[in-house]
Amino acid sequence: MPDWSPLPDAPLFPPEGYAPLADAIAGLLGTKNDVLLVQGEAVVALEAAASSLGRPGLRALNIVTSLYGRWFGGWLRRAGAEVVDLTAPPGLPIGLEAVEAALAQGKFDLVAVVHAESATGILNPLAGILALAQATGALTVVDVVASLGGHAVEVDDLGIDIAVMGPQKSLGGQAGVSALSVSPRAWAAVHPGGEAPSILSLADQKTLWLDQGRHALPGTPSALEFHALAAALDRVRAEGLSAIERRHARAANAARAGVLALVGRNWVAEDQASNLVTPLPVPDSMSADDLLAELPEGHALSAGVGPAGDRLLRLNHTGPRAALEPVLSDLNAIAHGLHRLGVPADPGQALGAAAEAFG
Repeated sequence: MPDWSPLPDAPLFPPEGYAPLADAIAGLLGTKNDVLLVQGEAVVALEAAASSLGRPGLRALNIVTSLYGRWFGGWLRRAGAEVVDLTAPPGLPIGLEAVEAALAQGKFDLVAVVHAESATGILNPLAGILALAQATGALTVVDVVASLGGHAVEVDDLGIDIAVMGPQKSLGGQAGVSALSVSPRAWAAVHPGGEAPSILSLADQKTLWLDQGRHALPGTPSALEFHALAAALDRVRAEGLSAIERRHARAANAARAGVLALVGRNWVAEDQASNLVTPLPVPDSMSADDLLAELPEGHALSAGVGPAGDRLLRLNHTGPRAALEPVLSDLNAIAHGLHRLGVPADPGQALGAAAEAFG
């Protein structure tokens, strides 16, 4: 007989348990808007938002600071929307001046942006972008998958119409279930569902779950994934969201101080930096892959993703790694690799700076 894993034999998730999960997520997002649960990684929820809002005649300003922003624009185009991509310089956040100039080029019905980018460790100026968009009357869609738990996200205070979250980043959960909040204004813009229900139709999800009293989810939910989500939310509740945000900020401070000590500069200014991932600018004499090849085994470092990826090495201090020890381990590994490539690097100075910045 084969050795069966007990994981597929997880008990059924109780139908009455879904609404409390949505309510807990609403609390983390700081919203009284409707929250939908999506059975799939957050990219599914993002595509559902684009597919449900996109239509011929809709004009969208899509801010691109990573491949996720580029994908979102593609989904809007596939739905028939006219999309203007506003692309930031490689590996950098978008500037408010660029957003303001783009919005002045005509009427936009929708503005979409990613808050924090784990691909490059940057943070877009969300509050300023939203203020500019709202002044024009545009709907706003924000990807907060990476930022929720690492940065303050207050959906209602910021006036976000659709916010998409996933528990797998700062909240330390699994990636099998995601969620999105939908404002009344966004519901008015969502086009009706089709003849056959679709996971990519917010209108169908509303009809099949919200309008049915938020009991059993449509389809056959994965009990394992929802038990994992419930456990992650329990851990978040026990630690407290503000404590999780502080922990990420301290780890980011430590990483930035260590990087500065190792290579003499940080990739972006502190107010442009994510608290989830710190990018180390690789010296001009090498690529990220060159440095990775010289690191000791067992490290958790990786190259950046996207056009500037070969110039960045990412220190990951997300979720359970938002602590001093992982940051110190990463900095020590980088110092080792730089030394092997002939670049002077003092691990003691870097680790001391990181520990002091962590506080």
